[in-house]
Amino acid sequence: MKEIISSLDIGSTTIKLVVGEVYNNEVHVLSVSEVKSKGVKKGIIVNPEETLVSLKEVFSRSEEALNININKVILIVPSYYAEFIKTEGNSTITNPEGEVNSIDIVRTLQACVYNKVPANKEFIAVTPYEFIIDDEKEVKDPKGMKANKLKSKAILSLVPKKNVYTIVSLLESISVSVVDINFGSVGDYFEFKTKEMDAKNTAVINIGSSKTEVSIFKKGILIDTENIEIGGYNIDRDICYIYDINRKDAITLKEKFALAHKRNASTSWSEEMLTNNEENIKINQYEISEIIYSRIKEILDLAKKQINLLTKLEISYIIITGGTTELNDFNLVVEEVFGQMPTYKVKEIGCRHNKFSSSLGFIKYYHDKLSFRNKLAYTVDEVGQNELINNKKSNNSTILGKIYGYFFNN
Repeated sequence: MKEIISSLDIGSTTIKLVVGEVYNNEVHVLSVSEVKSKGVKKGIIVNPEETLVSLKEVFSRSEEALNININKVILIVPSYYAEFIKTEGNSTITNPEGEVNSIDIVRTLQACVYNKVPANKEFIAVTPYEFIIDDEKEVKDPKGMKANKLKSKAILSLVPKKNVYTIVSLLESISVSVVDINFGSVGDYFEFKTKEMDAKNTAVINIGSSKTEVSIFKKGILIDTENIEIGGYNIDRDICYIYDINRKDAITLKEKFALAHKRNASTSWSEEMLTNNEENIKINQYEISEIIYSRIKEILDLAKKQINLLTKLEISYIIITGGTTELNDFNLVVEEVFGQMPTYKVKEIGCRHNKFSSSLGFIKYYHDKLSFRNKLAYTVDEVGQNELINNKKSNNSTILGKIYGYFFNN
C-alpha cells in the first residue's frame, strides 16, 4: 500500500490543499491547490457560507488534477487559546507474549486522556515524551519489550471547541471527513526538524498573513504557543498607505521588486506605479525596502520577546517560516534580530515555498505518528489506489486519495 496523505491548511489569505506520498520518509508532492480564502479572519471562520465556497473550489481543483474524489483530510486548526497539560496514564499488559505492542501503547495514551478534557475544550493531541516499564525502566519506545505494566507521561493539547467544530462541520457538509487535527506549528517543526533539534529546545516562528505564531518545542514536543496579531498583511497595508496604491500592486512590488532589508537596495532603481487617484508615481527600491524592513524587524522583535515570555528554557534552534520569509534578503533582518543562524526553506518539488511548510510537515507528522503504532499512514485504500494507478496510466496525471481513521479509531 502506498502512503498517500491529503493535508488541509485554512489561512486568512488562502486555503491550501497538499496531497503527498510518503516514501522512504520523504514526501513526494502529488498535487497542490491553493485558492483565496473567504470568510476567514486570523484563521478563524467568521462567515461559514463564504468559506464553504472556497473549500469547494480548493477540493475541486485537486480532484480535477488527480481525477479522484478527496473525501478525507488531516486538518490544521487555529492555536488561539491553546492549552497544554502534563498528564499520565497506565495500562496492564495482557497479551499472551507479555510484550508491549501498539495496542498497549494506544490503551496507555487513552488513559492519559481519560477524564482530562474539560467540556468546553476540544482534544487536539496527546504526545508521549516518556514511557515507563513496570514503574522502573524509562524508555522512549517500549514496543517489543517484556512488561507487566506500561506507564506513559505525555502532553495533552487542547483548544476551545469553536476552533475546530465550525470547519469540521463545513467539511462534513461537502462529504469530507477529518481524520486528524493539530496546529500548524507542529507541521512547521516536522518539515524542518533534525535529530539535533529533537534533543534540544526549539522555537518556531511562522509569519502568516494576519498573525505570527510563536511556538516552543521541548525535545521535539510542543509545550506552548502564542499568536501575535501582526503579519504579512501589515506590510502590504504600509505600502498601500504610503504610496496610495491598491493591495494587489503592493504585493507585486513587495515580492518582485523590493527587498526585505535596505542594505542591498538600490537608490537609483525605481518602478512606475498608478495610484488610486490615477496619478503616475515612481517608487524607489531603497525607500520601499526601508518600509518593509521596518515592519519585518518589528515582527521579529515581537516574536523574540514572545519566546522569552513563553519559556525560560534555553533555546538552541529557531525556525522561522511562512510566506513572508521568501522575500529577498529576509535573512539579513533575521541576522540583525537573532544573530547568525541557519535559514530554513521548503525543498519538496512542487511546493518549494515556505507558505506550504505547515501542510507538508503535517503530512510527515501524521506518517510518524502512525508509524510509531506500526500502522501505514495511507489516505487511499486498496480500491482507490488501483483506481489511481489506472487513472495515471490512461491520463498520464498525478494521483490523490481517500483516507481513514481518527487517532484512537485506527
